[in-house]
Amino acid sequence: MTVLLAIVVGGLYASGLFLMLRRSLVKLAFGLVLLGHGTNLLILTACGVVRGRPPLIPKEGGAFHAPPADPLAQALILTAIVISFAVVAFAVVLLQRVHRIMGSDEFDSLESTRP
Repeated sequence: MTVLLAIVVGGLYASGLFLMLRRSLVKLAFGLVLLGHGTNLLILTACGVVRGRPPLIPKEGGAFHAPPADPLAQALILTAIVISFAVVAFAVVLLQRVHRIMGSDEFDSLESTRP
C-alpha cells in the first residue's frame, strides 16, 4: 500500500509541476491544488498507513491491542485541507478578476502591463 501511495504522490507532484510550468494562470492554480493534495498524501504515507484502527481509546479501557493511527498527522492534514481550500477560493477570485480586466489568463498579457 505504501508503494502505491508513493507512486500516486510522485504522479501528483509531476503533474502539478507540469501544470505550473505552463503559461496559463488557471493551469498554475490547478498545479498548486495538485501539489497540495500530493503533500497531504505524503504526510499520510510518512506517518504510516494504519487501516481500521482509529486513534480512540477502547470502551473497556486499558491499552490498545494494536498501534493506532497517528492523530497528529490526521490533524495536520485536516488543517492543510482547510487552508488549501481557502487559498484556492482566493485564487479563483483573483483569476476571475484578472480575466475580466485583461481579457486573458496568459502570463504574457500580464507582462504587457509593466510600466
